[in-house]
Amino acid sequence: METKEKFLSFNLGVRDTAIISLQHITEVLQVSLPEICGVPQMPSSVLGIYNWRGEMLWLVDLEAMLGYPPISQGANLLSKMMAIVLENKGKYLGLLVRQLIDIEWLDTQEMKPPTSELFYPKILPFLQGYFINDSEDMIFNLDAITIIQAPMWKVHN
Repeated sequence: METKEKFLSFNLGVRDTAIISLQHITEVLQVSLPEICGVPQMPSSVLGIYNWRGEMLWLVDLEAMLGYPPISQGANLLSKMMAIVLENKGKYLGLLVRQLIDIEWLDTQEMKPPTSELFYPKILPFLQGYFINDSEDMIFNLDAITIIQAPMWKVHN
């Protein structure tokens, strides 16, 4: 039984690495802050709306959403940021991340379950589990579907 899956890995915060399964990623694009239309009355992690292929795409600062310092604060207006476009059942959501790393093949049987001792409370609901890589670092496996279905977007979808 083939249990290897392809994941996109990226930086989370200054030291952490996270992955999301490629099966939920539609596209990866570069976005600069002036291209994002801010929307009032939204959680601080929601940066606003971006025109993506003629559609309105909600863009989220993934780090802020997961309890890290917001990426968008440290960014200057001209800097380009990477957005990962997630899709589930026709719903799209853009996640702004600091930096993409690579595409990784990982064996899902080697994934360990997340525990509250290891992770911030804010990140726990969005974790499927974690892997330990060859250099003994933890790689957080984020659950695209939980992120798309997070209660904070419910108002708007």
